[in-house]
Amino acid sequence: MTEPTPADRPTSGPARKPHEFAATRDWPGYFDAVAGSGPRDTLLRALELFDQPIDPDAPPLAIDLGCGEGRDTQHLIDLGWRVLAIDGHADAIRRIREVRRLAEHPRLTLLELPFESVEQLPACDLLAASFSLPFCPPEHFARLWSELQAALKPGAIFAGQLFGDRDEWATLPDRAHHTREAALELLSAFEIDTFNEEERDGEDASGTPKHWHVFHIVARKR
Repeated sequence: MTEPTPADRPTSGPARKPHEFAATRDWPGYFDAVAGSGPRDTLLRALELFDQPIDPDAPPLAIDLGCGEGRDTQHLIDLGWRVLAIDGHADAIRRIREVRRLAEHPRLTLLELPFESVEQLPACDLLAASFSLPFCPPEHFARLWSELQAALKPGAIFAGQLFGDRDEWATLPDRAHHTREAALELLSAFEIDTFNEEERDGEDASGTPKHWHVFHIVARKR
């Protein structure tokens, strides 16, 4: 699929919603649509569960997998964490460097890498994958999930989302979707704090219906 360019995007009419850009993997458009948003609720809950004080001389490591324009990365940096922020799109990395002005931050490592190339992640205390894992090509998901689990230390926390099998995007071949049972099976090595299943009908800015089926997850590695 050819990535839309700024000239391809409409400049008049109703503002497009973030999921419209995500549907076509127009990530620069998506980053524009969510600019200024705060950290994800799942990340905030994970931070509540992290019950250790931040040692400025040896800060804990968080991995932001599919970091996007950096809302979660910024929040973690502000709280004193070290962060490895990974995204497969160059514009995400650019925005963290230039827009958020974190290019030279000593506690931040930026890595431009697609999901299918992620391997040997460092051991971490928290791994955030906010609305990113469903965009891993299905044929690479099992290996990516294995890498993710291996990186989490015992007691470390995962926070993120999976898309359900009844989500409208489940018909798109480049997305990873899971039944409720399969999602829970992925968490067999975790103590689950949050497993909220959201299913609802919505619509985009043009009035086109969109059915959502999402699992919001916060869990601690055993």
